[in-house]
This record gives sequence, C-alpha cells and structure tokens, in this order.
Amino acid sequence: MSDLNLIGEARNEFGKGAARRIRRAKQIPAVIYGHGVAPLHIVLPERETVRAIRASNALLRVTVDGVEHLALVKDVQKDPVLQIVEHIDLLTVKKGERVIVDVPVHLIGEPAPSVVVNQEEMTVSLSADATNVPVRIDVDITGRDAGQHIYASDLVLPADAELENDSIMLIAHLAEPTAEAEVTPVAE
Repeated sequence: MSDLNLIGEARNEFGKGAARRIRRAKQIPAVIYGHGVAPLHIVLPERETVRAIRASNALLRVTVDGVEHLALVKDVQKDPVLQIVEHIDLLTVKKGERVIVDVPVHLIGEPAPSVVVNQEEMTVSLSADATNVPVRIDVDITGRDAGQHIYASDLVLPADAELENDSIMLIAHLAEPTAEAEVTPVAE
C-alpha cells in the first residue's frame, strides 16, 4: 500500500456554521486523534482528500504547520443525499505499530461450469503493521466444484498479517443452481 501526502491547516472555528463555510471553500473538516494526545482539528483540501480516501485503509501523511502525522482513515461521514464528504476521522499511527482493520475479500476466477458462488462475508478483520495494510485479500475459485466451502482459515494472508476473525468463519460456498419454477402463461 502506498501512502498519500496531504497538506492540512489547523482549524480554530467549530460548529455547524464553520463546517459549512469550510465545505463551501472546497475543504473538508477533519480530526486527527490517538496515542493519548489531544485531538488535532484540521481542514484538508477536498479534491486531493477524496481521491486519497477512495482506497480502503488508506495510509495518509498529513502535514499540518510543518509537522507530519501518519494516519489511517477511521471514519468518513457523508451527506446521505448528495454523497459529499462532510467530515473525516483520522487515527494517528506509528511505524511498526499493529492495527486491526477490515480488509475486503475479492473472489477471482471462474468456478466449474454450472456452479453458483455465494459470498457470505465481504471483509475479514486483520491485525497488520500500520504501514503495510493489505488493500484486499484475493481468493482464487477457478475450477472449484459445487459443495466446496471457503473458510477464513483458507485465506492466504500477507506474511505479517494475522486473522482476527474466527478461523471457521464461512467466506463463500459453492453450490449447484436451484431449479427455476416453470412459468405458465395466464389465459386472457
């Protein structure tokens, strides 16, 4: 995972009106917290920030007043209608520190003919180095037959990552398609 650089400014105005003014100026209010340090309220440039947080578990290098903060995106609040980013919570991390993150599971390949794949879990929780969080976990289902199951213990994890979920958690199962009911035309 590559880290992304953002330049932020300290924020000293708070409240709904101040947040609206910040968003009208094409910026996003945010807060950096963690490690027992007082929260740092900042504003970030909208365009670069939205691009940076598009990836899950993005590692950001935020420079505020000449001080660099290494942070993971903890929460993003969006407007439910307009889908614009209203606020971002960033969790400060240090190199070598382990964090627990949810990583998407991506099924690749095609199963055997006439096999239906049902993915039960879309993410798994991993404990990984904060600077080396995987973007996703790929699971190859090429040629698998009906009746097979993929459990969390079957996932191939990066070398330094550990599974936080139960190892018997069902990720996906492969089944035969169910028969479709015959549709009889209704007489007019």
